[in-house]
Amino acid sequence: MDNELISGAEALMRALENEGVDTLFGYPGGNIMPSYDALYDHKTTLNHILVRHEQAAVHAAQGYARVSGKVGCVIVTSGPGAMNTITGLADAMIDSTPIVVICGQVGAAMLGTDAFQEVDTISVSQPITKWAYQIRHADDVATAVSRAFYIARSGRPGPVVLDFTKNAQTSMTEYHPQKVDFIRSYKPTPSPFREDIERAALLINSSVKPFVLVGQGVELGDAREELRAFLEKAQIPAGCTFLGLSALPSDHPLNMGMLGMHGNLGPNVMTNQCDLLIAVGMRFDDRVTGNLKTYAKQAKIIHFDIDPSEINKNVKVDLAVVGDCKHTLAEVTRLMEKTTHQAWVDGFKPYADREDVKVIQPAIHPTEGPLLMGEVVRRVSEATQDKGILVTDVGQNQMFGCRYFRFTQGRSVVTSGGCGTMGFGLPAAVGATFGAPDRTVCLFVGDGGLQMTIQELGTIMEQRAPVKIVLLNNNFLGNVRQWQYMFFRKRYSFTPMVNPDYEKIAQAYDIPCRTVTERGQLDAAIQEMIDTEGPFLLQCAVKEEDNVLPMTPPGANVDEMLLEVK
Repeated sequence: MDNELISGAEALMRALENEGVDTLFGYPGGNIMPSYDALYDHKTTLNHILVRHEQAAVHAAQGYARVSGKVGCVIVTSGPGAMNTITGLADAMIDSTPIVVICGQVGAAMLGTDAFQEVDTISVSQPITKWAYQIRHADDVATAVSRAFYIARSGRPGPVVLDFTKNAQTSMTEYHPQKVDFIRSYKPTPSPFREDIERAALLINSSVKPFVLVGQGVELGDAREELRAFLEKAQIPAGCTFLGLSALPSDHPLNMGMLGMHGNLGPNVMTNQCDLLIAVGMRFDDRVTGNLKTYAKQAKIIHFDIDPSEINKNVKVDLAVVGDCKHTLAEVTRLMEKTTHQAWVDGFKPYADREDVKVIQPAIHPTEGPLLMGEVVRRVSEATQDKGILVTDVGQNQMFGCRYFRFTQGRSVVTSGGCGTMGFGLPAAVGATFGAPDRTVCLFVGDGGLQMTIQELGTIMEQRAPVKIVLLNNNFLGNVRQWQYMFFRKRYSFTPMVNPDYEKIAQAYDIPCRTVTERGQLDAAIQEMIDTEGPFLLQCAVKEEDNVLPMTPPGANVDEMLLEVK
């Protein structure tokens, strides 16, 4: 209806629908209450998931975004509600996850008065978001929302905050749908220089030992097929970062494994033996590079990235190809010569064989002793035919999960990479079940991380969210304990955990649970978990002092990996 007057809160709901939002994660409160009142009339189009803590709302939105490719959406109140989103915003920023967080705020006339539940959300969130904006007038709602979603999903994705004053929610406006697809001075996808494309192809064509580092940018850019074509045309081996693990099928013959501190031996060693290092959509994190003074000094380096600020930030490169890798990879591939690097590819095998004998087989096929995390992860992956979505918390469960889960499909890894946020896993897994409802979501979590957001079992109970929770219980803060074991003379300072009865907790939340203490129980328990409709908690009593190996010690060279610890 022309000239229809509606509230700013109602305009918000219509603007969200206009952006294609179908799911919201949130928690109501005083200064967002007008928007929640408007949401009451949109329950059939905007599915609101009531979390039990605002931090969990952001992590859930991250899980949703990572597996769906859409923008995750959060709605919370002001003050403590908004502040509880800060950890999730920082996590989303460093891991390039597109989310929009809508926070309530006191009325514009009360700003700066220290009114009840007033916090300067904009000032707090600006350093850890792509954009933070305060809506003070109802007339601004439609444009602000469209602008927020455009910024969140375009270029290098990331989080956006909209601080929504109460008067803007309650005052009246005429709503006209907006579609922002251009912002002056904001160029989210730079156009690559033609000469850089040509130089990249020349460097690749002349290299004898090229090696590709695959990052999450391949997934974010929906460039998995372009990556495969690029690798296969010249038979170039590749290694993947944590967040890039599912960009290339685990069994692809050119996939040499995971990069980094707890990655595979071959990719790390060969990083310092290649003559051309090609980074695609990754940021040279310190957990990947090790000692920067010795990192790939023998090689020419090409960096494909959409974000110019990443170029030469950590590693000085010889050539930058700035732009959307879906486009730039295809353009370079077209100019590449069809060739093979079989001798170079074969050079990875001795390292793979050595790691397999010393580390992998003992981890996934032990014959005696207590259950190991690695064998649990591999058996769960196999039970999904390697088609499941891996969600992890942070710690040893994360390292073992990323090392031993296998991938056949894209957008299958949800983990906190750059921030390493304990408590991420459970709510992120909830979000993943809404982002990919047709897939099996497998969460690996430790007894420490689970208790950081354990209240989200309430969200799972209410939604019957089909999260397959695998609790790797070693009665320790395992990753910290490993570092204490290796670098602090086994002084286990406040890492042993006194844990509750998780079966009773699961029962209280009406979640089926089974505890496995012996190897012979494992397969049947996993199958029961997979076959059970809805959520399931599988508690595995694993070896208390198991260590994640290989490991590049902090500050060591990337190729100085330990295969065992004394």
